[in-house]
Amino acid sequence: MSKFRLIPYKLEEIKGSTNEVPPGVRLIEAKSIWDKGCQGEDVVVAVIDTGCQTDHPELQERIIGGFNFTEDYGGDPNVFLDNNGHGTHVCGTIAASENGEGVVGVAPKAKLLVLKVLTGAGEGSIESIVQAIDYATNWKGSNGETVRVISMSLGGPEDDSSLHEAIQRAVEQNIAVVCAAGNEGDGDGSTNEYSYPGAYDEVIEVGSVSLQKRLSNFSNTNNEIDLVAPGEKILSTYPTNQYAVLSGTSMATPHVSGAIALLIQQFESENNEKITEPDLFELLISHTVPIGYSTFEEGHGLLNLGVNIPSKSPNVIK
Repeated sequence: MSKFRLIPYKLEEIKGSTNEVPPGVRLIEAKSIWDKGCQGEDVVVAVIDTGCQTDHPELQERIIGGFNFTEDYGGDPNVFLDNNGHGTHVCGTIAASENGEGVVGVAPKAKLLVLKVLTGAGEGSIESIVQAIDYATNWKGSNGETVRVISMSLGGPEDDSSLHEAIQRAVEQNIAVVCAAGNEGDGDGSTNEYSYPGAYDEVIEVGSVSLQKRLSNFSNTNNEIDLVAPGEKILSTYPTNQYAVLSGTSMATPHVSGAIALLIQQFESENNEKITEPDLFELLISHTVPIGYSTFEEGHGLLNLGVNIPSKSPNVIK
């Protein structure tokens, strides 16, 4: 059975309490979309990860459902708690509620579908990840909600056809699939490092920069990078009602997933029609700013929701 792992990340600090908009959320200028009345309301983001602390003060109102695809918790499908920390951190960056204390996510009114595919040790099978992607693709909420974004901060060196096909099925349903580029970077922007599913053409592959907008040394570089987002010293929610500062392309990815939730709500409320995945990708890329690296390193540039540049060419090449 093929094993997939959590993309390695670095735990920088754990905090018992905090009260701030995290620096990464500020850097991508999420507030510029909030000020237009959009906080990702009712957009469902499926987080395929290690689970989530479902009663964390900033997350308990955000979770719309979940499923455990691992053997953790006796294999109970209804227990998708986080016994690692990674998934709770990712969930907080996407959608931590704005409740006057703690932290706030990029899309603080989005809904989270928590799909636990990785154990407390950060390991899982390709089979369980494929099952989770298909679960997200076919999921319907009690009010007819469907998943609009899948966020995956996991990967492996293996190009697997069943995984690729599951992602293609999701994208065909107009679901944006956002994946971490991986942390095997060697600091040389001219060399390719591939991690799957991030390296698939159909996904939105996210590299990492520091809060000072410098490319992270660990961030994979390759010809499939679509954009970069903050991935170093990222503050978010953490199990047992705590907060933590983590680093990795795993932390960059949920900034983009949350941003897409905001852009979906903004576009669909303004245009009164459902946006397609290709148009959503173009809309996302119009909210990037080049920061001086090659396309292998930064893709189209750094996510910045405060700008809306007309597409850099008649057809953005994905």
